[in-house]
Amino acid sequence: MRKGFHKPAGYWLASCLTSMIVAGSTGATELPHPASVGVAIEQPSQEPLPFWPAESAVAQAAPMGCDSGCDGQPSDTSLYPATIHPMPRPGIFPIPPKGPGYFSAWDQLTGRCRSAPPKSGYAPFAINAWPFFDADWRFVDGIAPRDRTLVEDMKRIQLNNQWMFSTGGEFWARYSSENNSRLSQSENDFTVSHVRQYADLWYQDRLRIYGEFIWADSFGEDLPPVPPDVDRGDILDLFFDLKLGEVAGKPVYLRSGRQELLYGSQRLVTPLPWANKRHSFDGLKIFRQGERWDFDAFWTKYVPPQANDFDTSDDNQTFAGLWLTQRPKKGEARDLYYLLYDNDNSANRLGITRAPFQTHTFGTRWAGDRDGLLWDVEGAMQFGNQGDQDLVAGMGTAGIGHRFNNAALSPTFWMYYDYASGDDGSSSDSHTFNQQFPFGHYYLGWMDLVGRQNIHDLNAHLYLYPSKWTTVWMQYHRFWLDESQDALYNAGGVPYRRDPTGAAGNDVGQEIDLVINFHLTRYSDVLVSYNKLFGGDFLAATAGPNGSVDADTLYLIFQQRW
Repeated sequence: MRKGFHKPAGYWLASCLTSMIVAGSTGATELPHPASVGVAIEQPSQEPLPFWPAESAVAQAAPMGCDSGCDGQPSDTSLYPATIHPMPRPGIFPIPPKGPGYFSAWDQLTGRCRSAPPKSGYAPFAINAWPFFDADWRFVDGIAPRDRTLVEDMKRIQLNNQWMFSTGGEFWARYSSENNSRLSQSENDFTVSHVRQYADLWYQDRLRIYGEFIWADSFGEDLPPVPPDVDRGDILDLFFDLKLGEVAGKPVYLRSGRQELLYGSQRLVTPLPWANKRHSFDGLKIFRQGERWDFDAFWTKYVPPQANDFDTSDDNQTFAGLWLTQRPKKGEARDLYYLLYDNDNSANRLGITRAPFQTHTFGTRWAGDRDGLLWDVEGAMQFGNQGDQDLVAGMGTAGIGHRFNNAALSPTFWMYYDYASGDDGSSSDSHTFNQQFPFGHYYLGWMDLVGRQNIHDLNAHLYLYPSKWTTVWMQYHRFWLDESQDALYNAGGVPYRRDPTGAAGNDVGQEIDLVINFHLTRYSDVLVSYNKLFGGDFLAATAGPNGSVDADTLYLIFQQRW
């Protein structure tokens, strides 16, 4: 049955894409301009969101209209979410279409035309990058109780004039069909799924207690599951925020406990939203955020997932940092950061000492958009030690894009070059960049076969919107090693192919990815993705008797949030 996989899968996806474009075009013709026919359009609720919102897109709470508590309610509930971090813009960001339309399949089926996307604290996409504790539900305060959805009824519940409570969660399932899985000769068809449930309690703007439970499991894997696939009943987040004071009119908070970390582009620090069990860290964070600049300082221990035991932090892995973000104008952000990652564990693979290590990473980023022009530039230098060697390494990325405002299907196009240094073994120093805790799946291909270590990647991206509830994302990657004597590293930073002589060359190959997301309702999505790696000379020379040169995958994802 697997021998016939490639042609039917490709044929099905092509047919699916064609039918969506036709459906999107049909939907557009069924939506005349309201001024011409007097169609009633629901009024705008917020600025249009990409599947990860821009850093400036923060919904403001509606004023309560009382100088003091009314009927036991607090006078200014906008104080309560003071520790919500606005979602920073990732790289390769799209600019979705604006104007009236149907923003979910349910809207189109029921004929509910809206002038803008409905407000939500969640992404209109199957993958929600930011932690749920940073979901912004302040808009609920401006909605009359009788007009709220069931999900909105669970948010910002006023217990009295001092306390407020919210709850919510997610069911998420991903089916994977992997041909030549992990560049072996194995077929791997399996499903991973998780359930998350959180509780969020506020006392004025002074104290916040947040907890989130997760159950993550894997079914039918033919290969051993990767660690984030399975964590049967655990604490994803459990922390308190305490207000320490104010700086320049904005509050400063201390966060203590288990927490997810997300910074900047997520090239180096992410909760890893693709994973079945996201990254957690135990520790402390002090942060202040405002309209123009934010500051964070954190000191944590990484919490590795354990399938059947309660997760505890690894005292041998310290992750800490300082992060400063400036927003000089709308749509533009600049980051300046320092990261410390100290790992005292021991790990060696393919003759490469992966740990112990201590890295000091100094980096900066500038990203934004103006008049249809998009840009994203980031670079970092890294110092420290790798095993018994000194470490000097670096990474850089540069992307330029354009949003075609008036073109059919509202395309956004990007061209990127990504680089991370490798080691040729000719000196006493190590030069392989350590990627920290990256969102490699988002940046370096959906196959997860390439990490941000010892790599060059010339890549192009095209977003299309056949309808306002359908996102099509197409990618092309051209990979080659920085140093042919160093290894090819996967998305988790594990070396798995190497020719220490360098005779295999550095041609890794090419990857194409097709991602299609259907936004079914305000809180549910289906995503399908087909991905193919065409291996180059390096993979052919290092395959051996049990390895493969080419690989492909099919992903199907369903998510429901509440």
